[in-house]
Amino acid sequence: MENTTQHTASPATLSLTQQRLRRFRVPVLIAGMAVVLVAARALDGLTGLNAFTGLLIGPALAVAAVFAYKWLVRKVEGREDVAEITTTDRWKNLRRGATVGGLAFTATMLLIGMFGGWEHVGGGSIGGLLITLGIMTSVAVNEEILFRGIIFRILEERAGSVVALVVSSILFGLTHLFNPGATVWGTLAIAIEGGTMVAAAYVLTRSLWLPIGIHFGWNFVQAGFFGTATSGTEQTDSLFHFQLSGPSVLSGGGFGPEASLVALLVCAVPTVIMLRMAARKGNFRSGTLRLRRKSA
Repeated sequence: MENTTQHTASPATLSLTQQRLRRFRVPVLIAGMAVVLVAARALDGLTGLNAFTGLLIGPALAVAAVFAYKWLVRKVEGREDVAEITTTDRWKNLRRGATVGGLAFTATMLLIGMFGGWEHVGGGSIGGLLITLGIMTSVAVNEEILFRGIIFRILEERAGSVVALVVSSILFGLTHLFNPGATVWGTLAIAIEGGTMVAAAYVLTRSLWLPIGIHFGWNFVQAGFFGTATSGTEQTDSLFHFQLSGPSVLSGGGFGPEASLVALLVCAVPTVIMLRMAARKGNFRSGTLRLRRKSA
């Protein structure tokens, strides 16, 4: 593993206020982005008015979240160059990520169908698809900034990539534990699918854009196209409505396909590929705690 590259400015270059904030940067950054996330979730309700407001409000909230994160990082960490959300390869990684996430969920649904898990397929609307497009844009950006941009990144600085992968994935899964239809298995499954897979994308690129793209592609295809339950929440705004049946290991039960063994196995493929690529590039980091133990 390579040595950790510091993401914060040298203490000597920080103002007194920034030095004080830096001591508590984890709770300050989490609290700041949590406020943005809660506000975004509240405003997401307006996207359901019609397709136009959905397409307008969702991306606007996503852009606002990016600017809020940059502002917080510069104020709290003293970094002018917020490398993990730079414009370099932004659109390319967003497209790649959306393709990976969308294809992964499509493969999941096709496999569930092959084994008899499709009970009924109903129609939805183009407007519903567009509304979900706006909502999922906001959700993907806000959640990835919080979990990968703050929690994973700072955990990795302190404890290294492997510990950060495990801990941040567990935390991501636990946030879904109290959703409708949630089970311990479903929580574990989404921790790996929605936690480890996107964290692997961050380790590979050292950027939030690929994780955001994967998160968006998975959620949008799931909720906007297939219209299945998403993390226990029934979908109404979608192009189609797929009702699944069969054992929960196949269909995911009330939590949705994310809690199925099929989704877990499908997501394991890109996760392993990205982790192997990241290892070959030398992108795994040791963390400052481990480095201090070695030098002691």
